[in-house]
Amino acid sequence: MNLNKFEKYPLTFGPTPIETLPRLSAHLGGDVELFAKREDCNSGLAFGGNKVRKMEYIIPDAIKSGADTLVTIGGVQSNHTRQVAAIAAKIGMKCRLVQESWVPFNDAVYDRVGNILMSRVLGAQIELVDEGFDIGIRESWENAIADVKAKGGVPYAIPAGASVHKYGGLGFVGFAEEVRAQEAELGFKFDYIVVCTVTGSTHAGMLVGFAADGRARQVIGIDASATPDQTRAQVLDIAQKTANLVELGQDIVNDDVVLIEDYAYPLYGVPSKETNEAMRLCARMEGMMTDPVYEGKSMQGMIDLVKKGYFPKGSKVLYAHLGGVPAINGYSYLYRNG
Repeated sequence: MNLNKFEKYPLTFGPTPIETLPRLSAHLGGDVELFAKREDCNSGLAFGGNKVRKMEYIIPDAIKSGADTLVTIGGVQSNHTRQVAAIAAKIGMKCRLVQESWVPFNDAVYDRVGNILMSRVLGAQIELVDEGFDIGIRESWENAIADVKAKGGVPYAIPAGASVHKYGGLGFVGFAEEVRAQEAELGFKFDYIVVCTVTGSTHAGMLVGFAADGRARQVIGIDASATPDQTRAQVLDIAQKTANLVELGQDIVNDDVVLIEDYAYPLYGVPSKETNEAMRLCARMEGMMTDPVYEGKSMQGMIDLVKKGYFPKGSKVLYAHLGGVPAINGYSYLYRNG
């Protein structure tokens, strides 16, 4: 496997820390040891998050292309669009964001706080579009790219979540390499890695990275899209293309994509009672905040899987905290009493 042949633009602080979650582990019976890798603390760019790691491999291509404007898309409270806005500011490019109504959530301040507030402060040009959720390529995004061109700009197109970009999976191949180096220091290997899965390239990159030492199926994706068939297909497609890019030397097949579909309800971006309970439990046991869209659902999944005995006794489980907490501000009424 060869990740080093790809140019990387440094946007993170370096390797992200791994911490133990001893109180949560004990609360869940103590048979499984839980750890968290803190991608939410990976950068000084507007609270960071998993998309910054992906963008380290995408930005060199954007610079080479001669672009002056990064153009991307997400929901109103998209973490991805906020991270792209911050990166554009850092490298001196303009930023055009399409924010679609992917989440049917009617908190009075939903479109004025959290991620979208930061994107506005960062100077991004924002267009709100009343269209529903879909992880595929969106017409509104293509229209924004065309509009930048029509006005004399040079756009660089970044799809939702940076996922179906040709280099979208590389960052999380790097995540697996980083974990291996940390495991060497820790003196043990993780038996499972739990990750939230929606647009797919975080899971896909990890899958490829951990396939190098036979752990592809130890990457446990927790679906938060509520469109799991589409998500599963996209993870597989990105993983296969990424494996070819990095010369993995083995095939990625459908069974390598482990995606648990039980926790995305009721809808993408809408937390269930159980999601909220998991967020509160994690916060009150470990002081670690999660969000109602992504990490709350993967935390709910991990907690439930531990309770069900999914992980054999003695397992060491690494929870990938991908960021996303700024979005909690858009759900303030839900948490007004904690």
